[in-house]
Amino acid sequence: MKRRDFLNGLMVGAAALGTSAALRPMRSLAQDSAVKTSPAPRRLSVGYRTIDIKGRSARVFGLVQPDGTSGLALDAGTEFDVALSSSIDEPTLIHWHGLTPPWAADGVPDNPAALLRPSETRRYTFPVGAGGTHWMHAHTLQEQNLLAAPLIVRTADDLKRDEQEVVVLLHDFSFLPAEELLGKLKGNAAPGAMPMDHGAMRGMGGMQHMMSGNDMAGMAMPGAAAMDLNDIDYDAYLANDRTLDDPEVVKVEKGGRVRLRIINGATATAFTIDIGGLSGELIAVDGQGIEPIVGTSFPVAMGQRLDIRVSLPGEGGAFPILALREGAVDRTGIVLATAGADVRRIPAAGDAKGPVLGLDVEQRLRPIGPFASRAADRRFELSLTGDMAAYTWGIDGADGLVVKRGERIEVTIANASMMAHPMHLHGHHFQVVAINGTPIAGAVRDTVLLPPMASVVLAFDADNPGRWPLHCHHLYHMATGMMAYVTYDGIG
Repeated sequence: MKRRDFLNGLMVGAAALGTSAALRPMRSLAQDSAVKTSPAPRRLSVGYRTIDIKGRSARVFGLVQPDGTSGLALDAGTEFDVALSSSIDEPTLIHWHGLTPPWAADGVPDNPAALLRPSETRRYTFPVGAGGTHWMHAHTLQEQNLLAAPLIVRTADDLKRDEQEVVVLLHDFSFLPAEELLGKLKGNAAPGAMPMDHGAMRGMGGMQHMMSGNDMAGMAMPGAAAMDLNDIDYDAYLANDRTLDDPEVVKVEKGGRVRLRIINGATATAFTIDIGGLSGELIAVDGQGIEPIVGTSFPVAMGQRLDIRVSLPGEGGAFPILALREGAVDRTGIVLATAGADVRRIPAAGDAKGPVLGLDVEQRLRPIGPFASRAADRRFELSLTGDMAAYTWGIDGADGLVVKRGERIEVTIANASMMAHPMHLHGHHFQVVAINGTPIAGAVRDTVLLPPMASVVLAFDADNPGRWPLHCHHLYHMATGMMAYVTYDGIG
């Protein structure tokens, strides 16, 4: 099978999961928005570029403006008016992760929009919404080959604030094509081996209310295998397209303040952000403000974003901002350096393995703008399941996620597998209102991590009709079945 045929046959949208629901015809994207289009949209192009990875040349994708700038920076409260064109030789489509566009503009193949053809241009118009650190990426296996870029929405206060902004896009990189990586994952079961059905662990559901994700780290439960951390050992881990062999060095001022906008665009790797000896506070997650949390290390799963404000000492110096791979010694990052600072080489392998991500920080997050208090009109219960040997993943209870406009929805998600799953809901923001059975007034976000045997309850308002994906942001879990849809009545 040719690579392109395989890729097009595995587009991670409705067709990839064998759904039979009829999709409404594609309309002009402007028809689904009350925003008046401007005469000159921002231009953004999907193209090829070449980067250096450990001394080897790698051809990857890019999302760039005409001047070569990667991604977009927009002002809050304005319109998202973008002409997206493709100069690659295969179909593609871009998802605006963190924004809440009308359904037709969401960017999931055939749900409902068709793929963007080579040399085609498509215009998107809708309200950009409030400020935040967001990103955009392919909703296909092309995401693995760096088809992703920052999407930053700045508020008026952001622009007036006396601080430097530094955007960091993390990624995991392989010289192997994504379809070959997936093939290896699906072919790793030893002949004659008995598959481990993670779904069978649902009988241990009571454990999830006794332990947080961190408590579970690396533990083997009676009759079960230990937690699985990483499916793939990548050739490199990148921060703004570079490894620690040649990191980006960002010039900063002595005694200054820096806002780090960190995006985990990795397809299958979770990180912990380590700001070293700097004084720092977490001020936003997934583009949504939180009451500041002071610390030096913060977890970030695939698809999630962190805004961290750091203060630099008056004497200056060089300050690594590192992303530690979960459960491994690999790391990547950038360096903040004042004028004349001695920037020393940082090994790409640390002395200790990166922390295993849990829910301890999640339990402490409190939103600046919580949802209005309201009883749920409709509740759903989902269970995340998987067979690691066969490499198939799923969501039990996903059938019938049908809601009505104006309802407050609560979704309980329990992870019955032994891998963590960052779950992302399109088209909405949700508030985390319970963790492991304990009610909280948690963060407002769009992607939440479910460690093994953990559970969360998400609340959101059904205010954006469509057929919205709810899926794991581990690319290969999503591609092999861990995807559901929240459907408004009358669509789909």
